[in-house]
Amino acid sequence: MRILGIEGTAWAASAAVFETDDPDALRSGTGRTPDPSADHVFIESDPYQPDSGGIHPREAAEHMGTAIPEVVETALAHAAERHDGDGPVVDGVAFSRGPGLGPCLRIVGTAARSVAQTLDVPLLGVNHMVAHLEIGRYQSGFDSPVCLNASGANAHLLGYHNGRYRVLGETMDTGVGNAIDKFTRHVGWTHPGGPKVEEAAKDGEYVELPYVVKGMDFSFSGIMSAAKDEADAGTPVPDICAGLQETIFAMLTEVAERALSLTGTDELVLGGGVGQNARLREMLAEMCDQRGAKFHAPEPRFLRDNAGMIAVLGARMLAAGDTLAVEKSTVDPNFRPDQVDVTWRGADESVARAYTDDGAIRGAEATVDIGSEEVVKRRVPKTYRHPELDDKLRRERTKAESRLTSDARRAGVRTPVVRDVDPVDGVITFQRVGDADLAERLDPEAVRVVGEYLARLHEAGIVHGDPTTRNVRVGTGPDGEPRVYLIDFGLGFHTGHVEDHAMDLHVFAQSVEGTADDAEPLLDALEAGYEAVGSEEVIARLREVESRGRYR
Repeated sequence: MRILGIEGTAWAASAAVFETDDPDALRSGTGRTPDPSADHVFIESDPYQPDSGGIHPREAAEHMGTAIPEVVETALAHAAERHDGDGPVVDGVAFSRGPGLGPCLRIVGTAARSVAQTLDVPLLGVNHMVAHLEIGRYQSGFDSPVCLNASGANAHLLGYHNGRYRVLGETMDTGVGNAIDKFTRHVGWTHPGGPKVEEAAKDGEYVELPYVVKGMDFSFSGIMSAAKDEADAGTPVPDICAGLQETIFAMLTEVAERALSLTGTDELVLGGGVGQNARLREMLAEMCDQRGAKFHAPEPRFLRDNAGMIAVLGARMLAAGDTLAVEKSTVDPNFRPDQVDVTWRGADESVARAYTDDGAIRGAEATVDIGSEEVVKRRVPKTYRHPELDDKLRRERTKAESRLTSDARRAGVRTPVVRDVDPVDGVITFQRVGDADLAERLDPEAVRVVGEYLARLHEAGIVHGDPTTRNVRVGTGPDGEPRVYLIDFGLGFHTGHVEDHAMDLHVFAQSVEGTADDAEPLLDALEAGYEAVGSEEVIARLREVESRGRYR
């Protein structure tokens, strides 16, 4: 099988040829494992380079109009050189349908339709973000990993479940690469800013900047404003660059580990252009090594925007019979990865892996030793984080967890009793509660109680910060009555702001959607429980928060 791929979502006009001698291995359920080392991938790219500032959509489209025909011609010539039989030189044409800049995508779509119709071969419409993660999955051979996409306009945590890639977490404002570019433009550097920050950081000293994670979601707006303020105040730019890398990449690594903990999987794949940064790859690899997980980052040519990943995913789609009629091949600038019906993977595959208490659990932040009466939680040092940042987070979160666990109980929420606290070493001893995590016993009634509990917290001015199905315990009381407990308040804080209350609900809902077999009745129960006690204003804000995800 030989596939032509065409990519041009924003800045990189690219065409590629993917060739495999074992197309059957691309199909799910055959029992055959692809051997990427035996494949052939040719990539021809012509990136757009703005004279100043960031990407200008009109200029980018003008570049695509000139460059796409040239790179496609080069790729087809390469395919013709390798073609030694009858029929067309390629078996299909794959192109990036979105997300991206509309004018650029339309040029790519037109080129793909023209080639496919001229050669009379199938057309394959690829989601750009899914291609970023699928190339890593294909090359790694992992079963069903958590996928971290870190690119210019995006930052997602994704996991395959129930036929689609589910968003486990994402940026709530801007993409990670764009965030870095905003700072570099402020100090007068040209696009792209990421490589310049990476180089400057080598000579810098760590500067503390805002660190914002909300469960598995995250925000970069505050850190960008703070970085600009530091530059305006005269802080050496290399020091700010070091602070940016250490902070932003620690945030991404922490939420990736949180996703591993939620799903129970032990595989992580990196995708996206920011993944070329050596410090980010180093952090992710160190985190995975520390928790005994496997990590894969594709080689740099498959991390930046490229048609190679489009061609590889196109081949998998063709093997699954997932082709696209020309009349239905319009592009979609807002094409989210969780909108894609993933036809090329097995229906029974899932990132969610069951695990049960065996006396010791490694969470995202801590190790937990479970005794018959007590639970000892240790926030172990995270060696991937800068020591100053790690010490601060461990100390602050230990104090917050012990205080808020007690405050929540006074607000009418079942929580474990705190029996001992050592904030210096990050150790808390709790009363043992429940028989299992909610993730193992998902039930609408228990989820309804979670909604009620979150409303009680919010009425008392408390935000949990990380309410997921792994941070709820379920069991039965002495009278045989079901009991639900909230645990792990380490990311919590006191506030009466409706935005933070809505984020609590959003974080819990994402954990349900990413792991439950039938999420809808559970989410209905969550909101019913909340509405019985809490504010309608929070539910209204939740709808707004949901609409902020990238390309919604």
